[in-house]
Amino acid sequence: MSEPCNGPGPVEERGRIRRDVPRFVIGCEEDEQDMGQMEAGMKNEMLRQDDMEVYGNESPSERQILVGICAMMKKSKSKPMTEILERLCKFDYIDVVIFPEEVILEEPVEKWPLCDCLISFHSKGFPLDKAVEYAKLRNPMLINDLNMQYFIQDRREVYRILQEEGIDLPRYGVLNRDPDNPEECNLVEGEDHVEVNGEVFPKPFVEKPVCAEDHNVYIYYPTSAGGGSQRLFRKIGSRSSVYSPESNVRKTGSYIYEEFMPTDGTDVKVYTVGPDYAHAEARKSPALDGKVERDSEGKEIRYPVMLTAMEKLVARKVCLAFKQTVCGFDLLRANGHSYVCDVNGFSFVKNSMKYYDDCAKVLGNMVMRELAPQLHIPWSIPMEAEDIPIVPTTSGTMMELRCVIAIIRHGDRTPKQKMKMEVRHPLFFELFKKYGGYKTGKLKLKKPKQLQEVLDIARLLLVELGQHNDCEIEEKKSKLEQLKTVLEMYGHFSGINRKVQLTYLRNGQPKASSEEEDCKKDGPSLLLVLKWGGELTPAGRVQAEELGRAFRCMYPGGQGDFAGFPGCGLLRLHSTYRHDLKIYASDEGRVQMTAAAFAKGLLALEGELTPILVQMVKSANMNGLLDSDSDSLTDCQQKVKARLHEIMQKDQEFIQDDFQKLAPTGSPSLVNSMKVIENPVKTCDKVYALIQSLNSQIRKRLEDPKSADLQLYHSETLELMLQRWSKLERDFRMKNGRYDISKIPDIYDCIKYDSQHNASVGLEDTLELFRLSRALADIVIPQEYGINKAEKLDIAQAYCVPLMKKIYLDLQRTHEDEAVNKLHPLYSRGVMSPGRHVRTRLYFTSESHVHSLLSMFRYGGLLDEVKDQQWKQAMDYLSAVTELNYMTQIVIMLYEDNNKDPSSEERFHVELHFSPGVKGCEDEENVPLGFGFRPASSENEDKKPNQGSLEDLSQDQTDDALPVTELINLQRRSPMIRNRKTGSMEVLSETSPNHSSKGCTSHRLFQSCSRQSPEIKPAGGLGFEGCSMVPSIYPLETLHNSLSLKQVEEFLSKVCESSGEAQAKTMKALSGLFDSQSQTSLYSPQQPLSSSGSEASLRPPGQPLWHGSIPSSAVSSAGPSSPTTDTSGLGLNFSFSE
Repeated sequence: MSEPCNGPGPVEERGRIRRDVPRFVIGCEEDEQDMGQMEAGMKNEMLRQDDMEVYGNESPSERQILVGICAMMKKSKSKPMTEILERLCKFDYIDVVIFPEEVILEEPVEKWPLCDCLISFHSKGFPLDKAVEYAKLRNPMLINDLNMQYFIQDRREVYRILQEEGIDLPRYGVLNRDPDNPEECNLVEGEDHVEVNGEVFPKPFVEKPVCAEDHNVYIYYPTSAGGGSQRLFRKIGSRSSVYSPESNVRKTGSYIYEEFMPTDGTDVKVYTVGPDYAHAEARKSPALDGKVERDSEGKEIRYPVMLTAMEKLVARKVCLAFKQTVCGFDLLRANGHSYVCDVNGFSFVKNSMKYYDDCAKVLGNMVMRELAPQLHIPWSIPMEAEDIPIVPTTSGTMMELRCVIAIIRHGDRTPKQKMKMEVRHPLFFELFKKYGGYKTGKLKLKKPKQLQEVLDIARLLLVELGQHNDCEIEEKKSKLEQLKTVLEMYGHFSGINRKVQLTYLRNGQPKASSEEEDCKKDGPSLLLVLKWGGELTPAGRVQAEELGRAFRCMYPGGQGDFAGFPGCGLLRLHSTYRHDLKIYASDEGRVQMTAAAFAKGLLALEGELTPILVQMVKSANMNGLLDSDSDSLTDCQQKVKARLHEIMQKDQEFIQDDFQKLAPTGSPSLVNSMKVIENPVKTCDKVYALIQSLNSQIRKRLEDPKSADLQLYHSETLELMLQRWSKLERDFRMKNGRYDISKIPDIYDCIKYDSQHNASVGLEDTLELFRLSRALADIVIPQEYGINKAEKLDIAQAYCVPLMKKIYLDLQRTHEDEAVNKLHPLYSRGVMSPGRHVRTRLYFTSESHVHSLLSMFRYGGLLDEVKDQQWKQAMDYLSAVTELNYMTQIVIMLYEDNNKDPSSEERFHVELHFSPGVKGCEDEENVPLGFGFRPASSENEDKKPNQGSLEDLSQDQTDDALPVTELINLQRRSPMIRNRKTGSMEVLSETSPNHSSKGCTSHRLFQSCSRQSPEIKPAGGLGFEGCSMVPSIYPLETLHNSLSLKQVEEFLSKVCESSGEAQAKTMKALSGLFDSQSQTSLYSPQQPLSSSGSEASLRPPGQPLWHGSIPSSAVSSAGPSSPTTDTSGLGLNFSFSE
C-alpha cells in the first residue's frame, strides 16, 4: 500500500515551500480518522480557495494544480476513489479537493470550491445541471464531459452514438410508448417473437428499459428451450437475476428490444482511462443462473482478461465518442465478434492494485500534460517501459493437459414413440408447400404454431370422417385420433417433446408387405411420421449433472475433492478464459437438455436449465455432425437390416452357421445373447405372449377403482402406459404372423423404462420380458450398425465422418494454439504456463453416433491388437460390453510434455477412455471389467494409480449382488452418507462394507453413487415415486494411454479420406454449411444452406477467416484464430477454428 498522502511527501527536497495545509484529506480506512478531523480537513481544503489569489504572486514553480472531485459522497469516498486519489497526490504539483455533498446539493455554484481540473460525474441524486453551470462559470479542464452524461442516461442515445461511431452492437429496435395511452405502439407480440416497428426479433431476445438507470432488463426464451424469462436487476446480496415462467413482454413503459447474443456464459467489463488504456475483467453473466460468485471476502469474483486489438480499438472509440476519459462499458463476445451492449460512463475497477496505480499515473500525466504549460510548471512526460509479459516455463516431468474431447450419449429418457400414416388431403399438401417442403421433399415441424396447424387439420378431418362408416376409413380414423390425442397431450406445445415429419412420396407409399390389400390409390401422397416421447427424465437430468460434476476431476487442480468448491481447477480455468469450452448438441430436445444439465454440473451453476441451454449449448444440426436422419438409411444399412430380419425369422435353434453369420467378430456379448435366445422365433413368441399378458394386467388395473388414478413416473398415467404397450403388441406381430424385428429395440426400451421407474405398479413377469427382450436387443441394436467389420466401418463412416473431421481439427488446433483470449500473464502466478489454455469440446448425441464412433476406433485400424497388448485387452473389454447405455462416454485427452523437443513425436500424447454409461438393472454380476482409469502401465496387474495424474479418487464399490428380482424392485438402496454441501445439490456417496470388485481394485475416476433424483418426492410406503432411483454410471476405463498425437491424426485423416461414398454424401451437406455458417448457435436465426459441393476452401475470396458472417461456434468466442491450419489432408478446408 502506498503511504497516505496527507503528509508532504518526499518532494520538499526539491526546494518547494512547505505549507501546513494537507494536500488531500480523506477518510482513509487505514487510519480511521474521526469525522471531526475529517471535516476540519475539508474546511481547510475549502479555505485553500482564498489562497488562490496568493498563488498568482508565487514563483512559477510553487503553483499547485488543483483537481476537484465533484460527485455524491458515496462515490467520492469509495475505496477505489480513495486509493486512486492517494496515488494522484504523489505527483509533485497536484493537489486534490473534494466538494462536500451538502455544498453540491445546497450551495449555489458560485460558492463551490475552485479547481483547475474537474472530475465530476452523475449518479443517483446528483444535480448534473448545477455541475454543467459550474463548468461554464469556472471553465476547468474536464476529465469527463458533463453534457454527454445526459445522453448516457438514455439507452436510445447511447445506441445512436455507438451506431454513428461504427461500433458493433446487437441488432435492436426501439419501442417508444406514450405513457398516457400505452396501447398505441408499434409492437406485435407472437408466441416466439416480437415485432417492433415492423422488425422481427425471434426469441431469445432482450428487453431493456430506455432509461439507463433502470436495471430491470429481461431476457425472453423460446418455447423450444422451455420458454419463460430471466429477470436481471442490480445485485441484491448474492443474486443478480431470477428466472420467471412469464413469457409475455411488459406492456407499459418504453423499451429497447435486441437480439440475444450467445456468449459462453461470461460478460466482459471494460474500464478505460483515456483512449489508450483499457482494463478488462470477466464475470459470470447475470443471465446464466443469477447467482453472484463471491470470494472469501464477499466480493464478486472477476477475472482479468486480455482484450484483442479490435476490442482495444472499440475501447478507444467509446472513450472518445462519449468524451468520458474514465469510462466503463460492457462487451459481449459472441459469434467471434465483440459487441458493445451498454455504456456506463464514469466507473472504476474495484480491488485491483495494478489498476489503481495505472489509473492515477494516466490521469496525473494527462492533467500535467494539459495544465503544466499553462501554469508554467516545469514538467516532462516520463517514458516508461511497457510491462514485459512473464511466461514461466514448466519444470519436472508433469504432463500438461491441453485438450479434452468427449462424445456423450444423452441421459435416461421416456420411451420414444412414433406413428406413421400416409395422407393425401389437400390441406396437408398446402401445409407442406407453406413451409417449403418441396425444396427437399422433406419437412420437419416442431414449432408450436406449426404443430397447432397439424392439429387443426386432424380435428377437421375427424369431423368430416364422422359421417362415413368404411373399414379403410376406420383405420385412418384411429390414426387421426391418435395424432389428435398426442398433439393435445400436456395441454400446451413445447418444441422439445413432439415433432411431425412429412415426406413427399411421388407414387404413394410402396406396399410394405403382401398382406396389405391391393387397394392402393395412385398419385402422390405424403408420409406423415409423428414422433413423441423420448424426453429427458428427472433421473436423466441428475445423471448428466452428476457426470458433469465428476468430469471436473479430470482437470488439473480438481483432484481429491469430488469437485466441491469454486477454487477447483476447472472452475478457475473456465472463468479466467483459459478454458476454451464449447458444448455441442444435436437438435433433439433430450440431447440438448442433457448437455445443459451436464454444463450445470461441470461449471457449478444453479437453477433452471433453460438459460444455461440458450447460452452454453450450440446446436450442431443440419450438417450431420451430431444428427443422423434415421429415416434415410444407407444402402449398406438396408442390406444389413434385411439380413438381420432373415436370420431372426428362422424358427429353429441357432446353429454354428448362424453364429458365423450373425457374429462374425466372435464378440462374447453377442454369442452370450444368442445362447440365451436359442430359437429366435420361439423367443419372439414368448416376448409377444408376455406383452399380451402385460396389457391385460394393465387393463385390469384400469378397471380397479383403487388404482384408477395411480400416478406413474414422470406424470404418466396407466392409460398412457397401456397405449404404449398395446401399440407395441399391434406392431410387433404383423398380419402374416411374422415378427417385425425392428420393433425389438422399442420393446426393450419400454420394459427397461418400466422396470426402473414403474416397478411400484407390481406387474408380473416384467423380469422375464426384460431378460428376453434384452437378449434380442443386444443382438439387433449393435448389428443394425453392421454385422461384419467391413459393414460396421461402412455404416459408421456414413454417420460420423463429419464428427471425426471435427475431432481431428480440435486436436490439431490445440497444438497449433491460436490467439484465444488468455489470462494476462501478470495475474496468473502459480498457474502452470499461463499463456496456455485447455480446450474442451463436448459433443452430446444419440446412440447411432456413439456406436459408429466406437466402431471406427475399433475396426478402423488405429492400432494392431496383435502387436499392442494394451489395445488387445481394450478390444476384449469392448466386445464384452453388451449395451452402450445412456450417458455412454468416449473421451479423448491430449497431453503435452514440455520437456520433449517440440518437433518430436513424444511431445504430444493422447489417451482414449470409455464408459458404457448408466448401470442397468441386473448388471452387477456379469459386468465386464476394464483396467481402471489411467493405469500406470498395461502390464501392471495390481493397477496402481498413475502418480502425477489422478490420485485414487474412490474405489469402485459394488455391493454383493442381491437376488435379481429384489434388485429391480430395490434398485440398490445402499447406505448413503452425506458429504459436505456443494452448492444447492448435495453430493451423496456410498459406503459399502464390501470393497472387492471381482478381486480387481482398480482405481476409478467417478464414484459409483446411485442417487435419488431431487425432483422425486417420497411417496408413502414405497420410498420414492415409482420406486425410481437414479442408477449410477460406470466409471471411465482407459482403452489406451500411450498413443502419440501423430498416430491419432494419421488414423483420423485416413479414415476420413477413405470414406469415399460417405464423403460424397456428407460433402454436399458440409460444403454449403461451412460456407458462411458453421454450426449455428442454437438460437441464432438460421439461413438456408447453399449446397455448392465445392471442395476448395469454402471462404469467400478476400475475406479474413474471422469475417462477420461466422456464427458463434465458428470462431471461438475468444477471437480470431490462426488462418494457417492446413487441413488439406481431409479433402475439405474448414474455415472455422473449432
